[in-house]
Amino acid sequence: MPDPRRPEPLPLVLLTGFLGAGKTTLLNRLLRDPALANAAVLVNELGEIGVDHLLVEHAEEGVIALAGGCLCCGVRGELVDALENLLRARDNGRLPPFDRLVIETTGLADPAPALQTLMLHPYLALRFHLAAVVTVVDASDGGATLLASPEAARQAAMADRIVLSKTDLATPEQFAATRAAVARLAPTAEVASATEADAAALLAPAEGPRRGLDAAPLGHGAVRAVSMESEAPLTRAAYDLFVELLRSAHAAKLLRLKGLVRLVEEPDRPLLVQGVRHVFAEPRVLDAWPDDDRRTRLVAIGEGLEPGLLAGLYAAFAGQVAPDRPDRAALTENPLAPRSGGLLG
Repeated sequence: MPDPRRPEPLPLVLLTGFLGAGKTTLLNRLLRDPALANAAVLVNELGEIGVDHLLVEHAEEGVIALAGGCLCCGVRGELVDALENLLRARDNGRLPPFDRLVIETTGLADPAPALQTLMLHPYLALRFHLAAVVTVVDASDGGATLLASPEAARQAAMADRIVLSKTDLATPEQFAATRAAVARLAPTAEVASATEADAAALLAPAEGPRRGLDAAPLGHGAVRAVSMESEAPLTRAAYDLFVELLRSAHAAKLLRLKGLVRLVEEPDRPLLVQGVRHVFAEPRVLDAWPDDDRRTRLVAIGEGLEPGLLAGLYAAFAGQVAPDRPDRAALTENPLAPRSGGLLG
């Protein structure tokens, strides 16, 4: 039951992409979209975005109000300080009550630290929930950056949505090579062209992977995606212990875990799961399944993941019995197994 004294968490979208990919161009266009009215946008340095022609007034120190109603400010210090200041001004009525937040990262940034900050901070975790990671990819370089740069590969691999920029500059061969690289690195991500990208669709919550995939190398080093699916629901205790064992075995390798879990205790309302490396956000129970598919669907993305071990571990908890593999009872009733109390809080 929701606590009436606690504000509803605000959806947060992380916008990332490598140097020169076109994040600023995309964000400039999105800021004109009515879908971003009543939103706040955090950018690395306000001067990096050409918003002067949209400026209406200074709404708060370091914050400007744009023509569409959006608030825009720069991250000049720590991310936590910037977010706390925004929330404080919103709660005190010094800023309009924005209803979502977009954070644009630097071109060389690994998205993981920002996501971990949001998941671990006791106050920010109550006030925000991750809606989606959106990554901008330059279509005109034929995927070369994704293959050459570990940072670019991580940005793409962690994405819920990929936006292809500079499609008008790309040759057919470059475009096809970029699409192939994106498909390997982010096989479950939605892909759109920057010229066609709609703000409402880009900023909408990404509620789990759309489809499954086979465990396979994804094109940059040992980055892999492993799909885990099951028809039968899991108990919450079994899910918690699976997550603890997953973190114990793969914490250093895991870039992201995301998906929907069907629970025995509440099969008609899926559990939305978001994890970045060893840090997991408090799972949210959605009001309803996003489609008719009510299977548990999880995707783990990481560097050097062992697909057989990971898929086998999940299969044991999902009751998928196989020779030479422990079953759920052997894992959950083993007195030497790690306990799951307080894993996700």
